[in-house]
Amino acid sequence: MLREELQTLTQAAQGSFAAATDPDSRAENKYDTRTLEASYVARGQARRVEELQEAVQAFTALTVTSPTPAASIQLGSLVTLQAPWGEEHFFLGPFAGGTEVQFEGTEIVVITPASALGQKLVGRHPGDTILLRPDAPARISRVT
Repeated sequence: MLREELQTLTQAAQGSFAAATDPDSRAENKYDTRTLEASYVARGQARRVEELQEAVQAFTALTVTSPTPAASIQLGSLVTLQAPWGEEHFFLGPFAGGTEVQFEGTEIVVITPASALGQKLVGRHPGDTILLRPDAPARISRVT
């Protein structure tokens, strides 16, 4: 999924760069900002390409070990929380927080250790309770 997004964004960034450097897109007068705007778009897309490249490398380098029953939540853990409204599934990844993935009919949300929820989960164990909101305790039911 990240690789597909990276490929699409790389192509878009190359197109933006070509538009920004095209001799035909030169300003026609001092109020024409097309070239400047195109360069801002190209620069922003290039930064996003770099971020996605880092994310792909981080996920590729991620080593996931088989958890033991007493295993604590760490990078690479798949966590199931039992919340008042039902089960929630999270994957603690190095990047791409907020990404939603469907796996065997189950929605899994990627979170990072830097996120508020990630900070609450790292180091915890199955059976521990955390507060998702002040009025919403959730029990860690499974870590894989």
